[in-house]
Parts: sequence; structure tokens; C-alpha cells
Amino acid sequence: MKPIRLKFLNKEGLKLGARLELPVDGKAENYAIFAHCFTCTKNLLAVRNISRALTQNRIGVLLFDFAGLGESEGEFEDTNFSSNISDLISAAEYLEEHYRPPQLLIGHSLGGAAVIQAAAHLPKVKAVATIGAPADPPHVAHLFQEELSEIDRSGQATVNIGGRPFVIKKQFIDDLEKNPMPKVLRDLSKSIIILHSPQDRIVGIENAANLYTLARHPKSFVSLDGADHLLTDPADSSYVGNLISSWAQRYLINQVSPTLETERQVVVRTGEGYTTEIKAESHALIADEPKSLGGLDLGPTPYGLLLASLGSCTGITLRMYADRKKWPLKEVIIHMQHEKRHLEDSEKMDQALSKLDHIDKEIELIGDLDDTQRERLLQIADRCPVHRTLQSEVIINSRLV
Repeated sequence: MKPIRLKFLNKEGLKLGARLELPVDGKAENYAIFAHCFTCTKNLLAVRNISRALTQNRIGVLLFDFAGLGESEGEFEDTNFSSNISDLISAAEYLEEHYRPPQLLIGHSLGGAAVIQAAAHLPKVKAVATIGAPADPPHVAHLFQEELSEIDRSGQATVNIGGRPFVIKKQFIDDLEKNPMPKVLRDLSKSIIILHSPQDRIVGIENAANLYTLARHPKSFVSLDGADHLLTDPADSSYVGNLISSWAQRYLINQVSPTLETERQVVVRTGEGYTTEIKAESHALIADEPKSLGGLDLGPTPYGLLLASLGSCTGITLRMYADRKKWPLKEVIIHMQHEKRHLEDSEKMDQALSKLDHIDKEIELIGDLDDTQRERLLQIADRCPVHRTLQSEVIINSRLV
């Protein structure tokens, strides 16, 4: 679903730029807030990847820029760690008023420390996730260690962070000391997961150890081995998003209609529009129609799923047969196409009834196979269970429940 762009007011009356990411059908079971890293914005690639993974698991995510950054009003030099915490609380209040209260807070770097502090003021938050977070907010001052004496002497200094100039005032440094973490963590009655890379050169891994030691159970730690502080590799941020969303499901309370359940093999639900939710056994899927036919193109068409079923069954059948024969089949790739074609000798060439469904399967067999083996596998391809079902007379019983 297209993100919803919005603005909300913080405690100082400043408009904060935000974006609400929702599942493809617009129906979120829960809501989360993401707090970006120090001097970053909501548009960081890692933030988008993490958000996408969460929405795929039916968690809506509010992304916003702290005051003085990105699309938010205010001057950065007038903000501090306390104002970040206050902005987070304002974001939670906005979600509760216009949607539903967030149950999950996620914070990256200093944003991780901020969500811990904010969670202490938000009783409806059930879970907190931190990524590369400092155990002590003053740790961030090492980013401008050389300018600290100038800040102390003049009251402010222009520092270079990530290739951009920022004015840091003494009030920012002093404020970091006002928000100690130990007591907050010891009293925080929320589930917490701490994610940190051993190779993080901005916030050392020892910070994760300190956070974990201070936190109460239930608490978890995950090592993001090989990742950098900003999660610049998309594979790392996608992994983080999937991991957080899976972990959070244990602690979040479903706030909307129950997920699809059935005693049958498959259940589907189509609401407004053509986007259709599918639960096939224990797996969630989406079907849709292309935009040219009025759909949103958020998933394969029903015929696309039919071809996928036939193709996957064919591939699995060939794999089983080759394994049983101990043949050197390494990989099967199947290209498929469905279309309706006219009967060649039909007297009703212009009528739909004169058309038959055709499915073309082009099969690639990768491996050191001889011609006899390849020909036999082609024969087996037409004997997979789904293929045989499609070619047999199928009785479909429909009734209202």
C-alpha cells in the first residue's frame, strides 16, 4: 500500500514530518514507531527495509523525523536527547488518537536509547527493540570529541557528522547526562530485544552487553555479525526487520479482526477491491489483479498462482524422482505460460466457447544427465499430482456457510 504522508505536532508546537507504512491491504494488526539514528532521517535505506519487513508481517510503522531534521520543523541546535524522547511520546499519542496505540518501539543508535526512555512513559507499549544503541547517552559525544573543549568554552561549535555540518550547543551535552539508563532499564517492564554488530565501530559491542545486563527479563540479544553501524548492506537491514517482526509476535496483542483461520487446507479473504489474503496451510500469501484490470498488482493473479502450483509440483516431483534414481540432477527451472486458444476447426471462432485453456511448460534440467535420463524426466514431469488433477475431471462443491 502507498505510504501515508502526515505531520503531527510535538510538545513545542512544531510540525514533525512523518510517514505511515501499512500492510498491502491497509489493515495493520499492530503499530510500531521507529526512531532513527543521531542526525539521520526517516528516509535512511535501512529504515525503509526494516519497515517493509514489519508491514509484511501486518505491523504498521510510523516513521518520523525528530525536530530539526528531515521534513520536521525546528532548528537542530535547539534540540537534545530529552526533546527526542518527547517527540517519541508525541508520535505515540498521535497514533493512539488517529489509529491505535503503538505496542512496539524500535530505535537505531541514539534512537535506541531514546525508545527505552520513551517506553517508560508509555504503558501500552509491550515491546522495545534497539539496534546498535549506546548503553549510556553521553556516549554519542565521542562523535565530536575534538570539539568538546570549544563547546565548553564558547557554548557551541559546528561539528562534521557523516559529512554534514551540525551546530552542537552545550545544552545538548548537558542534557545527555540528565537521562541515565540504568534505573530506567531496571524498572522497565517491557520485553526487549537488543541487536548489535560486533564490528560496530561507532557504538561498540560492549554497549549491548551493558544494556542486556541492566534489562529485565524477558530480554533477548542478537549478534548482527558482519554488519556496520548504519546497516548499509540491504541484506542486514532486511534480516533485522524480519527478526524483529517475528520476535515481536510473541508479545504484541492483536488489535483488529482475527487472522484467517480454517480447518481446511486453504482460506482466502477478499474485501474491498481485488487484493485477496490467502492462508495456505501455515503460510500467508497475497493474490491480486494487475492495475490495468482495476487491481493494485500487490500479488500474483489467480492464474499466476495456478501456474505456480503446477510448476512447483512438477519441480518437486522431478527432484524426488531423480533423488530416488540417484541421478545427477542439480536444478530444475520451469518457464510457464497460460492462455486461451481457439479450436482450429471450430465454426464458432469468434465465441469464447470455442477456446481451450493451454498451459505451456518449458523445462530446464541442470546437471550431467544423458539423453535417456532427460527424456524420462520429461515424461515424469507430466505425472506430477497437480498436472494429473488439472487433466482429470474435477468436482468442485460450493455452499454458503
